Amino acid sequence: MFRWRPVHHPWGICLRVAIFHDYFSSIGGGEKLVLTLARHLKADIITTEVSRPLVSCLGFDGVNIISLGPLVKLMPLKQVQATLKFASCDFRGRYDFFIFSGNWAHYASNKHRPNLMYCYTPVRVFYDGRDRIIASQKNPLVKLAVMAWTAAHSRFDKRSIRRVERMATTSENTARRIKKYYGREAAIVYPPCDTARYRYTGDDGYWLSVNRLYPEKRIDVQLKAFENMPEERLVIVGNCGNGDHSVAYARRLKAMLPPNVSIYSDLPEEKLIEHYGRCRGVISTAAGEDFGMTAVEAMASGKPVIAVREGGYLESILDGKTGLLIDSTPEALVAAVKSISRDPSRFKDACVERSKKFDVSFFLKNMDGLIGAGDR
Repeated sequence: MFRWRPVHHPWGICLRVAIFHDYFSSIGGGEKLVLTLARHLKADIITTEVSRPLVSCLGFDGVNIISLGPLVKLMPLKQVQATLKFASCDFRGRYDFFIFSGNWAHYASNKHRPNLMYCYTPVRVFYDGRDRIIASQKNPLVKLAVMAWTAAHSRFDKRSIRRVERMATTSENTARRIKKYYGREAAIVYPPCDTARYRYTGDDGYWLSVNRLYPEKRIDVQLKAFENMPEERLVIVGNCGNGDHSVAYARRLKAMLPPNVSIYSDLPEEKLIEHYGRCRGVISTAAGEDFGMTAVEAMASGKPVIAVREGGYLESILDGKTGLLIDSTPEALVAAVKSISRDPSRFKDACVERSKKFDVSFFLKNMDGLIGAGDR
């Protein structure tokens, strides 16, 4: 049921805010960001499919989520259907301000103003990732279909972006992509980390990897590295979307799992925080990561991060002080693990101090400023 949620803005403006987000079928940094912002603004979230148990696991039961209905599971029909649902919905008159989050939610911008988009990145499959995705298709008919879809949908994507009035993004890394592909300037608002919830509680000798089980996370690099380090342990926390491109990849990962690696899905937030506090360090191998919240969460727990030398990790990790930046190879990962394992505690104080730069308080303050910028 629809509920009015008035917001008392810092400047005395009473705003009823709605946040459109693609879907909540799995939970990652983007979903945590939206839930955190919605709770702060007392905003409603408008989405497509939603797994309420996953939202509950994160402790956001009090956030009101309105579903536009489920989606088909087959790509790219899922994305096309999400686009149509957002483009056709109409919540005008119910809210005073609209925020878009994700790859498909901004199609609601044709009817919903004033607005702001928090852009994680221009859709990779339409732009810098298009050639790679097309080349990876073995079936000629599928390849032609992907070429047609990405060419057509990217035109709609750019047209919809023109109706977005203001843009914010996760990092300098993504701001450069937005400028290149959309020709737009975007304010940099680093994603939120509630640093007070994280703490160093010891070193139980295992390494932690927190990410969706998606091909672009390159988790196979981690598995190959730990296969060559039987004396080390790795705990992977993450799940895959329901019916999307990650399912086959997740199956392959589980089939190649060495005995010293475990995978856990859908852990409650408190259990995940406990893992951060007790692990030796955190490993992140995602390709061109937009920002990478796991690095900040690890540092807030006083734990060093081994991450690939690319993307948002270049902005969050201080190489040699709060962790190590490496090439995306199993050999480089093995060397980094052995290096840090000699004395992981030496990173603790620098990690905690660095994480404060990305605390949730800065995110909320900056978002308040952007939302009110046109009303002052």
